[in-house]
Amino acid sequence: MIINNNMYNHLNKVSGGGLNNPTVNKPKENAQSSFDEILKGKINETSDIKFSKHAQMRLETRNIKISDAQKQKISKALDKAEEKGVKDSLVMVDDIALVVNVKNRTVITAVNSNELKENVFTNIDGAVFT
Repeated sequence: MIINNNMYNHLNKVSGGGLNNPTVNKPKENAQSSFDEILKGKINETSDIKFSKHAQMRLETRNIKISDAQKQKISKALDKAEEKGVKDSLVMVDDIALVVNVKNRTVITAVNSNELKENVFTNIDGAVFT
């Protein structure tokens, strides 16, 4: 198809000058910066620790409270486990034992010191003591 000047001018008018104006289709700076903020937020979310519904129930029924400082210790422990290629880890923080999926950074279950004796932890391939 051959486009002559008349057709080009008509298309240019219809497109709002987009054929001559390279900025028409450019993303706005605000849209770009908000995308960057969302992306950074999602990246930070993945580095935070999550608790499965089962783990939340165990924390409540066993009256286990995990402080922000303990969460930081858990996060560092998961970083170490990930470096070693561990998939599911037992993480010991103070007097709390946690079974954690390292890749998803999700606590699967939690046990306090009162229930640690005679307990067997299965489906783990590593342990980190903080």
